[in-house]
Amino acid sequence: MCGIFGYKGPNAKAGQIVLEGLKRLDYRGYDSWGVAVQCLDNIWLRKDIGKISDVDHIADMPDAHTAIAHTRWATTGGVTRANAHPHASTDGSFVLAQNGIVENFSELKQGLLTKGYTFVSETDTEVIVRLIEEELKLNTDFVSAIRHAFSKLTGRNTIIVLTKSGEIYAARNGSPLVVGVNTQTNEVYLSSDTLSFAPYADQMIVVDNGQMVKVDNTNTITMFTLATGEVFEYTLEAMTVKADKIDKEGYDHFMMKEIHETPYVLRQIVAQDAQSLQAFAHALQRAHRVYVIGSGTAGIASYQIAFYLRLYGKLDAVSLIGADVQSYYEIFQPDDIILAPSQSGETADVIEVLEHAKEKGVQIGSIINMPGSIMTRMSDYPFMCNAGPEICVMSTKVFTSQIAWGYLLAKTVQGKYEEGIQNLQTLSVIVQRYLDNQNNHKALKALANYLSKKEHIFLLGKYQNFAIMQEGMVKIIEASYKHAHAIPAGDLKHYAITLMEQGIPVIVAVSDDVVKNDVITAINEVRLRGAYVIAIAHKQEDYYDYYIPTEDAGETDAIGTIIPLQLTAYYLALKLGNNIDKPRNIAKSVTVK
Repeated sequence: MCGIFGYKGPNAKAGQIVLEGLKRLDYRGYDSWGVAVQCLDNIWLRKDIGKISDVDHIADMPDAHTAIAHTRWATTGGVTRANAHPHASTDGSFVLAQNGIVENFSELKQGLLTKGYTFVSETDTEVIVRLIEEELKLNTDFVSAIRHAFSKLTGRNTIIVLTKSGEIYAARNGSPLVVGVNTQTNEVYLSSDTLSFAPYADQMIVVDNGQMVKVDNTNTITMFTLATGEVFEYTLEAMTVKADKIDKEGYDHFMMKEIHETPYVLRQIVAQDAQSLQAFAHALQRAHRVYVIGSGTAGIASYQIAFYLRLYGKLDAVSLIGADVQSYYEIFQPDDIILAPSQSGETADVIEVLEHAKEKGVQIGSIINMPGSIMTRMSDYPFMCNAGPEICVMSTKVFTSQIAWGYLLAKTVQGKYEEGIQNLQTLSVIVQRYLDNQNNHKALKALANYLSKKEHIFLLGKYQNFAIMQEGMVKIIEASYKHAHAIPAGDLKHYAITLMEQGIPVIVAVSDDVVKNDVITAINEVRLRGAYVIAIAHKQEDYYDYYIPTEDAGETDAIGTIIPLQLTAYYLALKLGNNIDKPRNIAKSVTVK
């Protein structure tokens, strides 16, 4: 869940280039950062704690043509300058940064300590550095040394190495790695995602697991197989991400900008290739069972997509959380299909599931927002959200795009593709109206002010709205650092009713006519215990203490219901003074288990 970035080329401002590239990666982690520049047969290194986005300029950084950089989300070792990457070899001949986790690092470290090595950090990454040092005693060839050291690691790892002679090496096993090339200027970029070098590169290489890259002092790229060290031919692909400029476009935060992009995102779903969707729909109809698997917000999207596939497609569709699928490994069958939503396409626990599933002959579908990801490349049926860059760590528009796509997929299975298209087009207009109405924002700001004084916030939903209220819970937790709890409305009386007392805020989605009476029963149950009921509904009722009006969108109503919840989370974070685009302790791309 870290970000790595490297540059080699004719531009003498390599340090500033990797600094700017790193800022596009800080959604992957923002505990600490480091920049290493190769200059005059030496390596200049600067590291610090805090967010790289707060750094405009680094004093005394030398001019150079080669540099690497890293932004960290701490997994092993606390947030200190010593633990920041890159880490240097004992003799200063190379530095190394890592994205991943070495699961056997304690064992490896103990072995190195017995050989007399010393450590200046608490990180697993420094173990990789010392392993390479040990291998270099046996063989001065860096490719061989890195290969043999890498073979001793367990876990998902990607490393980048800069030598004092100016070469860059990178190796991948699990965590993402892409190479960007500007064929006009002979510049080479290495990164954790394509977005970071999108303005500068016209071609790219997606490095697969078990592969290694070397960029020499003529800027020539050589690709190796990690297992054997053999050189193999690679193919440059056209850049699929175009992002010349990433800014807030007049909004105060990326989160608000990205919520306002929801109508555009819905139109992108409508504009997707119908033939590919229909081919996948036909495959789903033939499947024994459909598993929809994700983690975090994508896990909640999985629940909603599976709901639509059951309701409209009449499929045996089950949603699972990526980290809890192990008990299903033995019952996967070749005629099953797994559908995996993900923002990054690099979610480690989901990738592990897909690897096991492919061994059983299970076909894979995916809906991803990041082109070139490993999950896309693993998929038999890859689909893209086409939502554009989502910079805020809290996912908003990508979640909406995935559940809208899931709805359209289910309608396609039902044989009502055109009806699904029409309903999503109508929804995009309804959402646009809601976002444009300043009275809605004023009411949600007032609600956020009220909620900011509460320690516990409950949410109730049922049927098509239950997963939506779960996602509302996630957004409130991420934004406010408060306790929030989403409860199935029908399950309230079995346990959570004990928590209801005077003044407890309960947000309820009442917009679903199919189960409206059941939801009203739950409202009465909590109101009798003193709860303050906040209703997301189509019309005012006497038994609401606070009313959030929404327009009836029929089958897609739940998709629209997430918008006021996302906005409430935004205004709650704003009121509390929290970092909206980068909430504490979380990263957007979870590439370790």
